Amino acid sequence: MQQLTLSPRQAFPETAAPEIKSAMSGEGPGEGPGPVHRAMGMPQAPTVPAPVACRIVRQLALEMTALASDRPLWRRDGRRSTCHVRQIAMYVCHVVLRLSLSDIGAAFGRDRTTVSHACNVVEDRRDDASFDAFVSAIERAVLSVFGPAGIGSHE
Repeated sequence: MQQLTLSPRQAFPETAAPEIKSAMSGEGPGEGPGPVHRAMGMPQAPTVPAPVACRIVRQLALEMTALASDRPLWRRDGRRSTCHVRQIAMYVCHVVLRLSLSDIGAAFGRDRTTVSHACNVVEDRRDDASFDAFVSAIERAVLSVFGPAGIGSHE
């Protein structure tokens, strides 16, 4: 089973020197996978941009919420359910994938302070044992998709 990794975030503008870009990515100019991967004959995992990773996490959170719920997800309180799923997804993106609050906010169309609030709300709700087990299950599912190696390497 192949796992996904997050793509490196560009810290410099597109006009930065090729030496700086190659030092950031760990690759030489015009080269493919890094020297360690080539020397060992290991394929490099496909990279996923942060917004795509956030969408994957959001979909996982939505599907797991629908599976765990004994009632239809979209009822009168559909807006509240949507908000809770989004907050859990933002929290998991920050804690498991180690994305910055600004990157998560941009991916979800929200401000970084909204992401911070979502993380605080989910962290406070984790005092409940059943909610904590549910969020832990989502975290394990995200780890199985993105793998422990390579997460956080996008910074």
